[in-house]
Amino acid sequence: MAAARLSGTENRLVSLPLSRIRVIMKSSPEVSSINQDALFLTAKATELFVQYLATYSYKHGRGKEKNALTYSDLSHTAEECETFQFLADILPKKILASKYLKMLEKEKQDGEVREDDDEDEEEEDEDKVVGGSVGS
Repeated sequence: MAAARLSGTENRLVSLPLSRIRVIMKSSPEVSSINQDALFLTAKATELFVQYLATYSYKHGRGKEKNALTYSDLSHTAEECETFQFLADILPKKILASKYLKMLEKEKQDGEVREDDDEDEEEEDEDKVVGGSVGS
């Protein structure tokens, strides 16, 4: 496939805007120039990946029940399917702000308890060292 032949028909073969994909690819410091074929193949691979993610999420989520694909279907797929776990940070499960604030408060309390435990352990360690050196 020559770049000249691709330029006229490539927009019909991919749905994603090639100019945006080029901008994303050029944002990497390792990329200096982008071959037209590489740009097209990246766009097509991205489309196929998104299609596979959506289809998998629809089939394995509640999409069939509602006849719709939801964000929770996508986040469940990212969390549960090993193939898509690299997306777990990008597609986190949605939680209510009140639940999140409760989680933060609990973590804060647990952190304070752990700090107290760490201080107690340090004091015990110091007693052992002092006691061990005195007995020698």
